[in-house]
Amino acid sequence: MKHRNSHLLMGYWSALRKGRDIPDQADIDPRAIKRFLSYTFILDCENPATALYRRAGTALCERFGIELKGISFLAHWDSQSRLSVVSLLRQALKARQPVCLSSIAATTTNGMVELETILNPVSFNGKPTRFFGMTQTLSDAASLLSSSIAYERLLRSQLIQEGEPAASISLPPFPPPSPRFRTHPRAPHLRLVF
Repeated sequence: MKHRNSHLLMGYWSALRKGRDIPDQADIDPRAIKRFLSYTFILDCENPATALYRRAGTALCERFGIELKGISFLAHWDSQSRLSVVSLLRQALKARQPVCLSSIAATTTNGMVELETILNPVSFNGKPTRFFGMTQTLSDAASLLSSSIAYERLLRSQLIQEGEPAASISLPPFPPPSPRFRTHPRAPHLRLVF
């Protein structure tokens, strides 16, 4: 996993488990992930060959140029990738492990963007039949400003195990205050713009 939000989503999913193999969909609290909620989705994978979006965030729908609820998750994958993705969905549900998909997406105006999709299995009505996931852009998203994603091609995938070391993630430091900003001594993280 490369994107910081992917690591945050994995941490949230792990915390929801509370000693179980996988959490239940009802355990997901949108307020806890409000920072990246618009990029998340729920997939119904009772039959992975017909995986459907049950919910999809607004930013994700904008990227694909369509309301994704009720649409097949496999519809935007090229035919070769589709077979691999179905197999990965089955594996992840059976193993009850998250999976990370790296892909290249082509836009309607022939732009290219690299995507990372995290799929965390969750149970629904006591059965592991759904995924709680997120799709993030890894490369420059400028090509998505004027067009939407037409299709994706799978580059690589990885089942994620809990004990695997994660890349260290650190936030960039706050930039030094410029002459146009004045900080308050009791709240240096706040700046007054004048």
